[in-house]
Amino acid sequence: MTEYTVEFVGAGETIQVSENETILTAAVREGISQEFSCRVGMCLACSAEIVEGEVTQPAARGFTDEEAEDYALTCVARPESDLRIERGQYPPSIEEEATGANAAADD
Repeated sequence: MTEYTVEFVGAGETIQVSENETILTAAVREGISQEFSCRVGMCLACSAEIVEGEVTQPAARGFTDEEAEDYALTCVARPESDLRIERGQYPPSIEEEATGANAAADD
């Protein structure tokens, strides 16, 4: 079984993640605080920007195809290489929705 190194940029935390487990599962196992909610790739709470490396995440929903290349949902993403990710980063389409929703609520 292949294991990959996953570094959480800006947090100074690094873990080993098997190719057969999700990044979130490994983080929880190692006692690393990681935001999540649904664990099935729908709520986007566990979103992270991929700084370097590759993942597979066929169950991820809510991303465009282009965004899925640059962002990972750690609850469903499995590493395909060593990774550097930045937690709490959301793709532009999600940020635009949040900003638009907040602007509409302020009216």
